[in-house]
Amino acid sequence: MSPSPRTVGIVLFEGFELLDVFGPVELLSVVPDGFAITYLAASPGPVRSSQGAEVVATDSLSDSLASGSVPDIVLVPGGGGTRGLVDDHDLLDLIAAWASRASVVTSVCTGSAVLAAAGLLEGYRATSNKRAFAWASAQGTDVEWVPHARWVEDRDRWTSSGVAAGMDMTAALIARLVGEEAATTAARTVELEVHSDPDWDPFAEHYGLGM
Repeated sequence: MSPSPRTVGIVLFEGFELLDVFGPVELLSVVPDGFAITYLAASPGPVRSSQGAEVVATDSLSDSLASGSVPDIVLVPGGGGTRGLVDDHDLLDLIAAWASRASVVTSVCTGSAVLAAAGLLEGYRATSNKRAFAWASAQGTDVEWVPHARWVEDRDRWTSSGVAAGMDMTAALIARLVGEEAATTAARTVELEVHSDPDWDPFAEHYGLGM
């Protein structure tokens, strides 16, 4: 991992989920000198979220890859747009080539379905949004999908359950990379009560998923 501030590249696409992005960003942004965040998409410019708000991608994935400026950490959010994205093989190939050079690859919610469809979770354990778990877990060919987990850390891959779970995963990632004190301070700064147990998952039971 490169020295601080670590670079974080967030992948945007039409129909991404706002909280999947800005929940983690809120925590990362309050760690002093900890993380530098950039937003990327297939092409630079405004990208419309599932909620209708647009976020400006300042760089393209292809330009980032060509320049060698791949971030230390990659985050792929979920959202309704993932349903079409898993069939966009050209973009998946680009995401795979780009993200595979990062030190840590993360996803929130059904972003893990995108990682799996891109081949980035082959041989890894992973989880996803529990309401959409059947669909998400159909992606990839050699992924050990974990139905009962708030988030799953497997070596350099971190995947979280749905939406708000991304903040719990991010707090754990900050603790791992920067330290427990930094993670605790970040959570207190945004007045977040973090679930620190990755196996805490009442939503798996609610949606009829096994252990």
